[in-house]
Amino acid sequence: MSRPAEPEAPDPAWCTLLGPLPPKAKPERKPIGSPEVLASAAGSPIARWQNLSLEIPSSPSGYRYLLIVLDETGRPIAASDHVVIHWPDPADPGAPRQMRQESIGGRLEPDGRFLGTCWLVTGPEPRGDEEPAWESTPRPPTGEEAAALKELVAEIVARAG
Repeated sequence: MSRPAEPEAPDPAWCTLLGPLPPKAKPERKPIGSPEVLASAAGSPIARWQNLSLEIPSSPSGYRYLLIVLDETGRPIAASDHVVIHWPDPADPGAPRQMRQESIGGRLEPDGRFLGTCWLVTGPEPRGDEEPAWESTPRPPTGEEAAALKELVAEIVARAG
């Protein structure tokens, strides 16, 4: 008796890691922490840092989330791009949905280097209080991936104004 083929994740054009941004997508600018934390002695060194975030949703199947951290001078110091996709098992509608997350994230150094990691996380969505049974695989980013992330950062910073 053969096992049924595992379902493949959808491949939505709206949600491609390191892909182009929708023309009208505008990032949201926020402080890096709550006013209480930033006013504390521990938070004062980062009180003028900001986050630029951009979430690109699509129906209930998933989303893409980009985050950039700006230091007090407005220089991007960290960035990440995450794509999360969920889909049901068509052979068993009662089974937990499957999840696939691809991401790249890390530090943007003043000398132009990107120091980060790419992750692939897959597995079934947990139910209730279950512990996730996800498989996580890290790898170093390629030069092309680092360059693509830096291009996205420049575009998002420009769109934020």
